[in-house]
Amino acid sequence: EPTIQALRELGAFGLQVPVELDGVGLTNTQYARLTEVVGGNDLGVGIFIGAHQSIGFKGILLCGTDEQKAQYLPKLATGENFAAFALTEPSSGSDAGSIKTRAELNAEGTHWILNGGKIWISNGGIAEIFTVFCKTPVVDEKTGTVTEKVSAMIVERAFGGVTHGPPEKKMGIKCSNTAEVYFENTPVPVENVLSQPGDGFKVAMQILNNGRFGMGAALSGTMRTVIQKACEHATARIQFGSRIDGYGAIQEKIAKMSMIHYTTESMAYMVAGTMDSGYEDYQLEAAISKIFASEAAWFVTDEAIQILGGMGYMRSMGLEKVMRDIRIFRIFEGTNDILRLFVALVGIQFAGGHLRELQSAISNPIGNFGVVLGEVAKRGKGAIGIGTGNTLADKVHPNLSDSAALTCKAVDAMGQAVEKVLIKHGKGIINEQFILNRLANATIDIYANASVLARCTKTLNEDLDSAHHEEMMTKVWCNESYARIMDNLNQLKNPEVLDNFKTMAKISEGVCAKVAPVQGNPLGF
Repeated sequence: EPTIQALRELGAFGLQVPVELDGVGLTNTQYARLTEVVGGNDLGVGIFIGAHQSIGFKGILLCGTDEQKAQYLPKLATGENFAAFALTEPSSGSDAGSIKTRAELNAEGTHWILNGGKIWISNGGIAEIFTVFCKTPVVDEKTGTVTEKVSAMIVERAFGGVTHGPPEKKMGIKCSNTAEVYFENTPVPVENVLSQPGDGFKVAMQILNNGRFGMGAALSGTMRTVIQKACEHATARIQFGSRIDGYGAIQEKIAKMSMIHYTTESMAYMVAGTMDSGYEDYQLEAAISKIFASEAAWFVTDEAIQILGGMGYMRSMGLEKVMRDIRIFRIFEGTNDILRLFVALVGIQFAGGHLRELQSAISNPIGNFGVVLGEVAKRGKGAIGIGTGNTLADKVHPNLSDSAALTCKAVDAMGQAVEKVLIKHGKGIINEQFILNRLANATIDIYANASVLARCTKTLNEDLDSAHHEEMMTKVWCNESYARIMDNLNQLKNPEVLDNFKTMAKISEGVCAKVAPVQGNPLGF
């Protein structure tokens, strides 16, 4: 309670709530900076704060009416009440459309009567206000037919019929309360629906897309602290007569940890800046940042433990707690596996629309001569290995021109790869997850390149003290990233690799059919 009270006094529970509603009114970039500081100290506290405002009441902030905001946000912003985001159920994790919790209108049409249960709800045992997602009957105004659709509702514990289970015993983030929440004939006023009945999925996506950007910043803070601990040990540890930070194996680890942290940090603030600039279509960038940051933090922490050796394995060093805490970030607010498919399919959707536009132009070549001629010229160049050139040359610092050129080549290769898989698979591409994962990996690396090139250009232009160091990291990152991108894209046209994908599917089917490894022990017993 003393810690929570101190956080209340700091205004930590309403960081992005407008000042006129008793919040702090921070921009996304300012919020990212604060979450970075918190992430560098304790991710459990970060999850407690984030579950409350990053997703807990974010639906009210983004989609609420003026009346809903005025009614709920002041007490939430001051920490008098806590909020929780209640979506996950035993039968619905990534598949939000399969939820079983339902609400029916009462006879008077004044309240929705809510029944169901939710699992793994952060702040579930302490929240007074819940953003609950449930199935509701929705009447189609045009046809009059009734269909089941997901709706989002603001539910108060005080409405009655709201209970919770004991705190879950988790691997990490132990100071964050996680519990099951149950609703039994809970009456919810009709005016507490967010947006409109049936808009629940859209509301959920708005909340999650908006909330994800903070993860990259928080985990940047975590990585900065972890790297500091690793370097403190490496510069003090003497082995074979020398400090271990002078050995190549350790140098490679520290360099890679530093580059991946620099990239994560660049990406996090790029997304926050994009949001602050007023762009509403940032869902892809936010998803990429979440995927990258959660995997980067795991890599950096694992390598730090390795650098510390036996000391890293001791609880007193604090790294084992960090590793337990960060593991959840690859799972919640959209698993990285599902988000990779999302990243790939969103990009393909754009490319598919472009192809359809081209097909339409080709059907009327006289009226669309310019479009067709431009495409013929572009594809002709691509076929003989001539790309669009270094279109970023005038956007980056001259020292980074070669790195920008590699990124442009990667973008050209990506475009050709997407076009070919679309032509080959058509709408069936949604079932080709081996292919989609590789497209997603290439997309993530391309966005990472763009982020570090933009940041390093700014640093070089301002001649900051760290400019040369950032330039080195950016150049090595872009070189290695280009190799990864091309490897991922080349796999999509390699017959042996494609056959391996099919074989791996069969291997998985065999193991799952037996619910165990298919082969016996080599000793025969």
